[in-house]
Amino acid sequence: MSFNTFGHLFRVTTFGESHGPAIGCVVDGCPPRIALSAADIQPYLDRRRPGRSRFTTQRQEPDAVKILSGVLLDEATGTQVTTGAPIALVIDNVDQRAKDYAAIKDKYRPGHADYTYDVKYGLRDYRGGGRQSARETAMRVAAGAIARKIVPGLGVRGALVQIGPHRVDRGRWDWAEVERNPFFCPDAEKAALFEEYLDGVRKRGSSVGAVIEVVAEGVPVGLGAPVYGKLDADLAAALMSINAVKGVEIGAGFAAAELSGEENADEMRMGNDGRPIFLSNNAGGILGGISTGQPVVARFAVKPTSSMLIPRRTVDRYGRETEISTTGRHDPCVGIRAVPVGEAMVACVIADHYLRHRGQVGATPDWPFPPPAM
Repeated sequence: MSFNTFGHLFRVTTFGESHGPAIGCVVDGCPPRIALSAADIQPYLDRRRPGRSRFTTQRQEPDAVKILSGVLLDEATGTQVTTGAPIALVIDNVDQRAKDYAAIKDKYRPGHADYTYDVKYGLRDYRGGGRQSARETAMRVAAGAIARKIVPGLGVRGALVQIGPHRVDRGRWDWAEVERNPFFCPDAEKAALFEEYLDGVRKRGSSVGAVIEVVAEGVPVGLGAPVYGKLDADLAAALMSINAVKGVEIGAGFAAAELSGEENADEMRMGNDGRPIFLSNNAGGILGGISTGQPVVARFAVKPTSSMLIPRRTVDRYGRETEISTTGRHDPCVGIRAVPVGEAMVACVIADHYLRHRGQVGATPDWPFPPPAM
């Protein structure tokens, strides 16, 4: 299975399976002399780890990360810093239950990648899905913690804005509320509704999808390159690579199709600091594939979890029709834990583009440019 690496200058390779002894990643291209310890990474992993509430899988994984390489104690400051060498990270798997999958090892779960993996490779790891498992995304979150340290002043945060048909009220948006409820929801009133709604879904043995919004602030002007290195194109590819994601939009996204040209265009004027400001952000902070300096806004849709108790018709790997019901520990809404994963992927893409921009252009040209001589 190739293609386990993403990024150009900031490159991340993940390895390991859901029910193997460990999962891990190698981060290559991180600049030297950046302060980095396991304590810098762990808080992000704690937000993603399973078992934090009854609305996620009850698999109990501490997700304690270890740094194996790429760091050194700076004797002058007493701080552990990156060396510029590859940073290897590993997390032990401690709560696997392969027996939960024994009854379905030859059956294909509708909506899962069981069939496609089996046909492509001639085998599949039925114990939680192996590489197709969302367990792999823990290492993306770890890599994202490093990526956040590369771009000065960068802040990346995400929120769950929709579960099933229920959307948050943007008039009640409160970023502080995101960390106060188990849904990463910025609307306290809607979070209470989500709780009741998901309890019903969970008790039925069913599942439901979600939409997550990620906002990156402090993104420098000029990141991204035409024609095939557009920042929004790489963001879309990174977010689409997350398990169960079926759609991505930037800025106004699909809603832009309903706007007129004058409504959609983000008008500009000069700010008091001598820099242009935009009166709206339908572009999501990206024009022509290049960042504008506004917040970069991306949303992605996560499908309902395919592992569920409700029986479904399917076939097995021997071509026989059968029925399947998935027992074990599964997320009734996998989109909840996708919030920190989406943040991490956005951070990794922006860090990669920051290093690419610095390598090609160096310092961004001074603006505004002087008017031509008369």
